[in-house]
Amino acid sequence: MISEHEVAGLLRAASDDVDVAPAPARELAAAGARRRRRHRVSVGVVGAAVVVLLPVAVWAAHPFQQAGQDGAVTGPTSTPPAGSCVDVVPRRVLPEWARTGFSDPEPRASYVRGDRGDIVAILFAQPLAAPPADDHNNKILWASPYGDGSSLRITATLADGSAPVTREVEGGPGPSIVDLPRPGCWHLTLRWAGRTDTLDLAYAGS
Repeated sequence: MISEHEVAGLLRAASDDVDVAPAPARELAAAGARRRRRHRVSVGVVGAAVVVLLPVAVWAAHPFQQAGQDGAVTGPTSTPPAGSCVDVVPRRVLPEWARTGFSDPEPRASYVRGDRGDIVAILFAQPLAAPPADDHNNKILWASPYGDGSSLRITATLADGSAPVTREVEGGPGPSIVDLPRPGCWHLTLRWAGRTDTLDLAYAGS
């Protein structure tokens, strides 16, 4: 029988005879480079996803606003556009400087604002009529933040520039009755306190 000592010697001899070649340095370097490339590709893909998603996230957080410089969102308005006649002037809240004499803190009335925004014509009856209607007069309350006590002078022409007439409101913007000679869209040039503004008023046939 083989003793334990002899078995141990045989095992040592067998291990000495086995030739385990070390891995070539070139192959080890190539394997390391491949691992590094795979890592860079993975990181690059993740980075690209971040770059692509970031603008989308920013856009979602700040939806476009079509707005002004303050970003307020714009919407429909009932204010008649400057330089046009409307058959029925809508009621809406008066500018703060045009509320004198009204008990409501935010009074609503039918009014047309001047193209420059310096005066309003508050209509107490609609439609304005030419010739004047039997059941109501053409009462207009003129209001402006500017005044020096001088008269409000009105030059009115039809939309085509014809039929010029003049009217005057003594003491400047205030209560008045403005009758015009015939129905149509009238363009009014308003002069008072060294200022000039324009607006359009529709007069219906009575």
